[in-house]
Amino acid sequence: MRVLFPGRIVDRHVGGNTTYARMLVGGVESAGHAAACLPWARHPVVTAALETFAGLRRSEDTVIHYSADTGPLFPTTVPSVVTVHGVASRWITAARNPLQEQVWRSRVGAAIRSTGRLVTVSRSAADDISEVFQVDPSTISVIPHGIDHDAFAVPTMLSERLAHLASRPFVLYLGNIEPRKNVRSLIEAFERPALRRSGVRLVLAGRPAWGYRETFERLSTAVNCEYVGFVDDAERAALMQHTELFAFPSLYEGFGFPVLEALAAGVPVVASRRGSLAEVAGPSRTLGDLSAEGLERDVLAALSDERWKESLRRSGPAWASRFTWEQSIAAHLRIYEEVLR
Repeated sequence: MRVLFPGRIVDRHVGGNTTYARMLVGGVESAGHAAACLPWARHPVVTAALETFAGLRRSEDTVIHYSADTGPLFPTTVPSVVTVHGVASRWITAARNPLQEQVWRSRVGAAIRSTGRLVTVSRSAADDISEVFQVDPSTISVIPHGIDHDAFAVPTMLSERLAHLASRPFVLYLGNIEPRKNVRSLIEAFERPALRRSGVRLVLAGRPAWGYRETFERLSTAVNCEYVGFVDDAERAALMQHTELFAFPSLYEGFGFPVLEALAAGVPVVASRRGSLAEVAGPSRTLGDLSAEGLERDVLAALSDERWKESLRRSGPAWASRFTWEQSIAAHLRIYEEVLR
């Protein structure tokens, strides 16, 4: 069997979608099959055409997995699968502007109609997809992601460029910088008097995604926050292991990789329960009020609760252990074999 994945996702790191696709590539190859990438271009219209054309070139024992929401514009003749990670706009308006949303829904709807199987990563995402795209929920395969537990269990030193962070306690946010993640409210929370007096600062790590300019404008005037940019896997693990608290105030998640990774590292986590986080966040402390004032209050309460923090260092890894790449990859391989038949 040969499985093709979107090169636009595998070849460059764009966040959780890349982690997902690269783990599947490795899993396919470890199982004795072949994996390769679909061609892509810098312009999204050209990429859409290339991915559509690839789906029309039937090749024996080949499956295409469009693993990042969008894919072919017309029905494929190659056995194919699409993963849709959720529909944030069902619940929030901060996801995309109206034109972007119209284009995205059109592309995702076409991919669902044009492929043989539909996969998603949580029950809440399946409910959203079923409602928005009028899909029979019984036809949606829910396969949660896994976590590389060893990467977060092995003690890791801060890299040279991050070593200065060890001199002062910090709360960590790690993820893309975009409106849906509610990072601006988190920055504003750490600029409020009580958190500034606490002596704990906010460290932000991740790649600017879309709509990030307002967040960076607010960050440019912040005195109790530091942005360290995109971090590699080793830096990611080290930051998780050295933080006092991991904060994830997202307005919507299709899955929520960073929350599970922090729990796997034994880090106390405060997170919203929006979207799939209600299923994924487990023993994390809930962020209910996602305004700056509410985040300030909940972060301070979490930082001062020593008994809870100690309990999370045990219960977090135990919860995260439920999510393994071995299980996820095995489920995907079964679907590839089914669509081939």
